[in-house]
Amino acid sequence: MDDLDLTTQQFATCVSVLFAGYLPFQIPSNYIISRIPRPGLYICCAVVCWGAISAATAAVQSYSALVGVRVVLGAVEAVFFPGVLYYLSAWYTKKELGKRYAGLFIGQQLGNGFGGLIAAGVLKLDGKHGIRGWRWLFIVEGVVTVGFGIIFAFVMPEFPHNARVLKPIERDLAVWRLEQEAGAGEAHDDISTTRAYLSALKDPKVYMLIGCMMCSQAMGSVAPPYIFACFIFAGISWWSDRKQIMYWPIIVCLCIGIVIYIIAMTTLSVGARYFAMMWTPVANVVPQLFIYNTLSLHVARPYPKRAAGLALINAIGGTSNIWGSYVWFAPPHFYAGFGMGQSPFFQ
Repeated sequence: MDDLDLTTQQFATCVSVLFAGYLPFQIPSNYIISRIPRPGLYICCAVVCWGAISAATAAVQSYSALVGVRVVLGAVEAVFFPGVLYYLSAWYTKKELGKRYAGLFIGQQLGNGFGGLIAAGVLKLDGKHGIRGWRWLFIVEGVVTVGFGIIFAFVMPEFPHNARVLKPIERDLAVWRLEQEAGAGEAHDDISTTRAYLSALKDPKVYMLIGCMMCSQAMGSVAPPYIFACFIFAGISWWSDRKQIMYWPIIVCLCIGIVIYIIAMTTLSVGARYFAMMWTPVANVVPQLFIYNTLSLHVARPYPKRAAGLALINAIGGTSNIWGSYVWFAPPHFYAGFGMGQSPFFQ
């Protein structure tokens, strides 16, 4: 903030403006990924661009430049998360998908958990070659992201029907498994962009899941115990896949969200607050995990409609991230932030 002479309000804007690019670009991106023959390459190219733009953030010298870079970064990042959700759903059956989604979310939480440790190490480069520590952080993380994007571009397979890493009989088996479950072949999924999104917009299940997503996104993960959350994700997803139960984990975790924010808002006890925040990633992310899995369960075909539904849920449900950075003020109780976090549950 000091290097760029940012006010607190400008800093909050720089945080939230990323979603001005991230949210709207998810919808066209997921349509593209449902139509192209090499979704893995498309995702990896986006990761490379994402890393390059992140590294370029180190060169900004003004508030306006930072805002511009953040918007572009959000647009490029929009490819990854909803795209990977759709990509996984195109490979695995309903009974297998929960554990794969859990793996994705566990990776996300591990990144959150260890990101601070990595940042602490990188920030020790402060002053090296006349570059401030926060700029080094963007450079290092951006370069590493570009490297991984290039590596995985050579190993990520395409869709089951055209995966070159599989033998013909293996491709047939992969497609057969999905068709046996959905009761239709991929060839019947050729519908226009407009029809796919209109079909998703007319589906009441999509709106129900959007509402659930807005509730869980509004809570926001503000606690450090992500490792604890990873064990919860793995256990619940295994149990859900085995029992084929989707809705109760969502309801239970949303109720946990109400309780933990009431605790955090009404006490200044470090122990009580830490206990409450220990459950924040669980209450926030587990509903999202099952929301995506629920859509893949109920909107198996056509594929473009599923891609549209995933993008709409992630885009519209994630709008709370835009205003979320503005409600955390008036310490130590943070009534506005904690109150907004639990308010969706009482509507």
